[in-house]
Amino acid sequence: MEIGIDSFAAASLRDDKSSASDSVQAVEELLERITYADQVGLDVFGIGEHHRKEFLDSAPTIILAAAAAQTKRIRLTSAVTVLSAADPVRVFQNFATLDLISRGRIEMVVGRGSFTEAFPLFGLKLQDYDELFTEKLNLLLNIRANEIVNWSGKFRSALNNQAIYPRPLQNPLPIWIGVGGTPESFVRAGKLGLPLMVAIIGGETHRFRPLVDLYKAAGKKAGHSPEQLKVGLHSLGYVANTTAEAMEDYYPGYAETFTRIGKERGWPPVTRTQFAAQAGPLGALLVGSTEEVAVKILRHSDVLGGISRVTFQMDNAGLSHIKLLKAIELIGTRVASLVNG
Repeated sequence: MEIGIDSFAAASLRDDKSSASDSVQAVEELLERITYADQVGLDVFGIGEHHRKEFLDSAPTIILAAAAAQTKRIRLTSAVTVLSAADPVRVFQNFATLDLISRGRIEMVVGRGSFTEAFPLFGLKLQDYDELFTEKLNLLLNIRANEIVNWSGKFRSALNNQAIYPRPLQNPLPIWIGVGGTPESFVRAGKLGLPLMVAIIGGETHRFRPLVDLYKAAGKKAGHSPEQLKVGLHSLGYVANTTAEAMEDYYPGYAETFTRIGKERGWPPVTRTQFAAQAGPLGALLVGSTEEVAVKILRHSDVLGGISRVTFQMDNAGLSHIKLLKAIELIGTRVASLVNG
């Protein structure tokens, strides 16, 4: 199983504000963490895409390019590219160029995003949410498969015998579908034979098994081999020397972040009891000691019918750079060996 990290490039906010120098430091530290993840043997590092003041990942391909120049082995990916709000031609060109820079270590996870700021920002209508993604994914896959593209759709001008360059080193360039809990999204990924990255940030992980089964059944019906139908798991998580230490480190920032987001979405404030349940044996959070987290990853894999990749999203809890580096070290040197040993 591949083990990795996802980051949303959290900004350093003080009283709901950040300075340019704070942002410079945050990006420098993020690149240091990616380089360290490479050094300790992690398999993949992903950068998200958001258009909010608490994140610095509105141009994730720029961060990935800097990381590609500083790393040697680790695979680099988006987590996720908000394809609904992007031009698939430019998305492909950006990632193909990244693939050349990294000598074939680039992937992308495409999705619709869990926030909606990108839609008004780029002049799009939220009611076209699903239709935009369906059309743009179709075009992106067409470009991946064909150097000369003929295509027409509703939301952008047609392409007539249009050559699209550069071409990536990898053929095909790996494209995953990022999904939440919508059954149609799982079925779509299965029909297309694309690997699936499931974001499970709350609830009990085993409840996603019927959706994973839908994905595999749709893929099998469409004639895709089981090897194509890979399942990855994106989880909120953090590892420390002991479970008690991990819980104490992670909870304050986690509670602040999700209580703040909850105000936007009508959720109640986070409580310590809820957090403990989420970090328990059946909950979605991968928070604990190396041994406990490794056991939980294997349990998640078993209940979901086998997963090929798991990524930790750790920088949503206001943890210090030093603590994040230590967690990366523990995941790379101990959790990975326990999971794959």
